Amino acid sequence: MINEKMEKAFNDQINAELYSEYLYLSMKAYFETLNLKGFVNWMDVQVQEEHAHAMGMFDYVNSRGGKVTLKAIDAPKTEWNSPLEVFEDVLKHEELVTSLINKVADVAEEVKDRAALNFLNWYIKEQVEEEDNVGNVLATLKLIGNDSHGLFAYDKELATRTFVAPVIG
Repeated sequence: MINEKMEKAFNDQINAELYSEYLYLSMKAYFETLNLKGFVNWMDVQVQEEHAHAMGMFDYVNSRGGKVTLKAIDAPKTEWNSPLEVFEDVLKHEELVTSLINKVADVAEEVKDRAALNFLNWYIKEQVEEEDNVGNVLATLKLIGNDSHGLFAYDKELATRTFVAPVIG
């Protein structure tokens, strides 16, 4: 049976992961308005990943005899001035998610829930990968600057990204 404090921490994180999905869906909509289909694809993969992250925790709480309690999801930002600004926001958001997952791990350590710690290790490693991935996109966008030809070429590259369902845990 999952500890009550641990259950609350997971429920808060499930909500945060669902907000991430919602935020990336908003970013996807923004890129649709710019007709940048590769960027749309990149965000679509993010949407799917965040959904999988939320559902991994959802399933974990249920498997431990806990109760998932869903909350309202805040409205995400919907307007940006450039693809660069979007990815600056993505990096800030992923850094926030990293800190939130670390807090869930802190609760697991506090209540001595080794199963939860083991489960959360996957998420901790995933966040390192997420921040690196976003950092690479951001670095490329900074190099491209205002070069529309470079942006068009990079859009084609981002169109090749595919979603691979994660094996969580």
